[in-house]
Amino acid sequence: MDAAVTARESLRATTEWLARGVDSWFGDHPFEDGGSVRNGRFQLRLLLRERNSPDLGARFNASFRLPNIERRTALFFLGRDDPREVVTDQPQALTREQHLQRENSRSDAFFAGLGVDAGGGFDLRVGLRGGPKPYAQVRYRHEWPLGPNDRLDFRETVFWTRADRVGSTTALSYEHDFSTTLVGRWLHAATYTQRSQRFEWSSNLGLYRFFGDQRLLSTEALLRGREGGGVNIEEYGLQLSWEQPMHEDWLLGEVSLGHFRERETADEPRRGLWALGLTLKIRF
Repeated sequence: MDAAVTARESLRATTEWLARGVDSWFGDHPFEDGGSVRNGRFQLRLLLRERNSPDLGARFNASFRLPNIERRTALFFLGRDDPREVVTDQPQALTREQHLQRENSRSDAFFAGLGVDAGGGFDLRVGLRGGPKPYAQVRYRHEWPLGPNDRLDFRETVFWTRADRVGSTTALSYEHDFSTTLVGRWLHAATYTQRSQRFEWSSNLGLYRFFGDQRLLSTEALLRGREGGGVNIEEYGLQLSWEQPMHEDWLLGEVSLGHFRERETADEPRRGLWALGLTLKIRF
């Protein structure tokens, strides 16, 4: 585990060095006075999907407490992820990575930006993604407790890019606690842009069994589709995942196995395929 420990220390040191530099652009307040790296995560994943070559990818995300920026009520964030999913604000459970889908040519680009909490469930973000290409978001989130064991969560993100012009992503999530260790969830999201003039949607129906010590077994039914493509559901399938710590509470491993049936156009038959995902996560 020495290599993992060294990697984690290097990630934190490099990220803090960058945070200090960015914060110094906005004032002379010392970084030590409240500055920190928050929610740092590095992820290495190998995807084996039938009829495709192996796909190895790395992703990085972190947010920061920067004293000089926070004096202006702003939050700095930085990462390396699928820029399309960052801009459209896709829920993590509905990303291509979580669906064991092969990444496309837009994947794995750096992004950075500033966010402001506007209150009332609203926050504003402006940033740059690979290119660099500017983007902006207005995000709203509200949660309704429907009872002691039920919750409804609503998210709406309106975004702008030069390519898409104005677009929006609407996400709705319903959760039910069957017990303290078993949770059911239905999550659905749809994205629309002025450029595409059609909806792209995905849905996830899952059961999640917690075993303590960050051990999680999940079973999910996954669907995705696109308006105007000639096929109501382009892909559907079942996925089983197991996640557990590999060292202390910051190094985790995840294994996911799924079987999917896909069909991109109405002219082609639906094809079945297997997919395996192996993921190593470092939190720092």
